[in-house]
Amino acid sequence: MAKIKIAQYWGAGCGGCDVALLDIDERIVSLADMADIVFWPIAVDTKLKDLEAMPDKSITVTLYNGAIRNSENEHVARLLRQKSAIMVSFGSCACFGGIPGLANVTNKKAISDYVYDKTFSTINPDGVRPQVKFQAPEGELELPVLYDTVLTLDDVVDVDYYLPGCPPTTELINHLLDVVEKHVKEGAPLPPKGTVIASQKTLCDECPRTKEFKSIDRIYLPHEIEIDPEKCMLEQGVICLGPATRAGCGAQCINANQPCRGCMGPTEAVMDHGGSMLSALASIFRTADNETQLSEDDILKLMTEVKDPLGTFYAFTMPKSIIKRKVSERSNKTAEVSQ
Repeated sequence: MAKIKIAQYWGAGCGGCDVALLDIDERIVSLADMADIVFWPIAVDTKLKDLEAMPDKSITVTLYNGAIRNSENEHVARLLRQKSAIMVSFGSCACFGGIPGLANVTNKKAISDYVYDKTFSTINPDGVRPQVKFQAPEGELELPVLYDTVLTLDDVVDVDYYLPGCPPTTELINHLLDVVEKHVKEGAPLPPKGTVIASQKTLCDECPRTKEFKSIDRIYLPHEIEIDPEKCMLEQGVICLGPATRAGCGAQCINANQPCRGCMGPTEAVMDHGGSMLSALASIFRTADNETQLSEDDILKLMTEVKDPLGTFYAFTMPKSIIKRKVSERSNKTAEVSQ
């Protein structure tokens, strides 16, 4: 039987997902036996023109990692969707926007102003900025257009399956490859479209730490206390996103005695990842029986216990939150969401 064809692309991300695909231990050998890698810019010498020349749907499965941050990311995503039978949103950035998605609290002009004018090390007296096109002696040079808003993969193309994680674990990657291989070689049915290749439970559901369901009166950063490895971190005052985050990662951070940061994203039952975690945290804060009895100073004190709320509750999922990005105001005082 002919080999299946696999493509992998790196959008707006750190590259860890590409490394994760190489880090599947001995499976990498059998992968070479069952599949041809037809497009993977950082590992295989294939060009964009080679991808454009491939027949539509000739690629069995594409693993697209990284968010959509610029015009090149979007162009390649649309091209790979056209050429692929199965499109997988691979990793947290593709699924939820990931760390790059935190840029949605600002805009490209503010970022450019800071990087090219306001950093301590910047020396740019002429105010030179990157240009989309530039005529050099060697010919016309072109850069992708930076978008104002960081998008997820399914914001721009139809996605078949989601494989979350920062990066996805070896176990989850192998499970996905097994599913695809059995479908192609044995005719086994694929999971329903839109399936998240991970647990349907929360990390908190699978966490082995003891829970006494007690309240707390302050928040600690992990380095500020000695964390008891046997007890629930939240009940020790350390923010752990386990109650709002999908399981399936093997609880690697928890096993290293560090809190969950939420890279697996929310379960299907959660509408807003950060909002769900805020609700869970509020439920264990020691407050008055009636919250309306709290003074403004009391409420402010509780809020300031959480350092960097945005980075804490939306580190990986800002573009998939209800708000999606920073809200600005027009001059007529009506709110708008920056595009």
